[in-house]
Amino acid sequence: RNLLDMDTFSKSDPVAVLFVQGSGSSEWKEFGRTEVIDNTLNPDFVRKFVLDYYFEEKQNLRFDLTGSHNTVLGVQDFLGQAFVALGEVIGSQRGRLERPLTGVPGKRCGTILLLAEELSNCRDIVTMQLCANKLDKKDFFGKSDPFLVFYRSNEDGTFTICHKTEVVKNTLNPVWQPFTIPVRALCNGDYDRTVKIDVYDWDRDGSHDFIGEFATSYRELSRAQSQFTVYEVGQGAGAGGWGTPHNRDNSILHPQVLNPRKKCKKKKYVNSGTVTLLSFSVESEFTFVDYIRGGTQLNFTVAIDFTASNGMPSQPTSLHYASPYQLSAYALALKAVGEIIQDYDSDKLFPAYGFGAKVPPDGKISHQFPLNNNADNPSCAGIEGVLESYLQSLRTVQLYGPTNFAPVINQVAGTAAQVTDGSQYHVLLIITDGVISDMLQTKEAIVTASALPMSIIIVGVGPAEFEAMEELDGDEVRLSSRGRYAERDIVQFVPFRDYVDDSGNQVLSMARLAKDVLAEIPEQLLSYMKTRDIKPRQAGP
Repeated sequence: RNLLDMDTFSKSDPVAVLFVQGSGSSEWKEFGRTEVIDNTLNPDFVRKFVLDYYFEEKQNLRFDLTGSHNTVLGVQDFLGQAFVALGEVIGSQRGRLERPLTGVPGKRCGTILLLAEELSNCRDIVTMQLCANKLDKKDFFGKSDPFLVFYRSNEDGTFTICHKTEVVKNTLNPVWQPFTIPVRALCNGDYDRTVKIDVYDWDRDGSHDFIGEFATSYRELSRAQSQFTVYEVGQGAGAGGWGTPHNRDNSILHPQVLNPRKKCKKKKYVNSGTVTLLSFSVESEFTFVDYIRGGTQLNFTVAIDFTASNGMPSQPTSLHYASPYQLSAYALALKAVGEIIQDYDSDKLFPAYGFGAKVPPDGKISHQFPLNNNADNPSCAGIEGVLESYLQSLRTVQLYGPTNFAPVINQVAGTAAQVTDGSQYHVLLIITDGVISDMLQTKEAIVTASALPMSIIIVGVGPAEFEAMEELDGDEVRLSSRGRYAERDIVQFVPFRDYVDDSGNQVLSMARLAKDVLAEIPEQLLSYMKTRDIKPRQAGP
């Protein structure tokens, strides 16, 4: 919108070029470019960029806007650029983000509007049940052994088999078991595409006898959610129809089941029986993006270990030591996780706590003191605000002990319990250097929290052994406490040392860490929504 006008006799002819960065890399590579739109300062580009989306990665994008080719200078006019993370676009309201364009000194370059949508891969799953009545008798000594074969029509007019029912033995009035099939397999997402269904009589030698056929569509099948649909074996396809289905009040709906070969032989042929669609239901498999686009906010809380085992922060041997040239392990872990999660939190205000220190003014030991020293409002502005408060606390508190997790877990759980309708989901990041002191209380707190909209990430820094932490991460064995089992696995633990890049590349170390610790968050959020039968809210227009 409102791009720079660089042409002398007309408006600019803009094109947008997308550049992407590899994970942990600073190099920009061109991903693609839109079409050129002539003579406008407010282009609406048609071409879409299809990107793979990973919640756990910081996917940086750069959009360069250029104008028409300058024949005098032999270059294209630069109209401005915008930098954004893919997560910011997805996490913005309705997946729509507007950013100012910059890069031309002293000029207002206008804005760029970005819209992200998840490609519909037809996540709907259909469950249906059919029965038949008065099918043709095909076996000499008994009745037929009928089964159905479903075919999806292709763009070129051919058909691809997509489902077979079981065989129901020795009956002309079979009732088949309900079955489930993805909409994608049934019609490839095209609700009006023909679905052909053949009715066969099973034979042991594989030479199954053809009883009849009928055609329908997903849209027509879906009407059975409110009524039975009866497909009558009637006129043949060659005579201008696939048969005529009726609903239960006998009003005509549209297609039917037939044997065109038989119709050609017998003038009085009416049908080869009927097939009735008894039930049809659709369930959607919602995705993480569905909930984010529907307005679910991720609320990020940080808890940092201030126990004495970390070492004096002023000493280079301390895990809290930050040199002028590089961040401490604590700060690296905080930035790695926080800079990704903050894209999904609209207010960018993050509660931040410390534990295991003596705090002023009375020197009492605290396991949930606010890093910003404001008990009434422990939230910090952005990840940079959390880092500033963390560094300030290092100068004012006395590192002590023990290492207790339960108080801060219970604190976040109390907040999560206030809103359980799916509009808020909490992620608690605990960064620690050592062995946990209140294991029983922590297990109890996690089991309780597993019923709430929250996840817990634990990052272990330093050389300590973290076997106890592995028990909290319920990947192998579901965590339990006093006979109660965790409703969901909500804890992810990783030792930071496993992600440190040998060459000292901190950006790469942070990318590796974030990728592993955040990978489980989408599934954990979905598991909460599913157990509570919470569906995504519909995004506005």
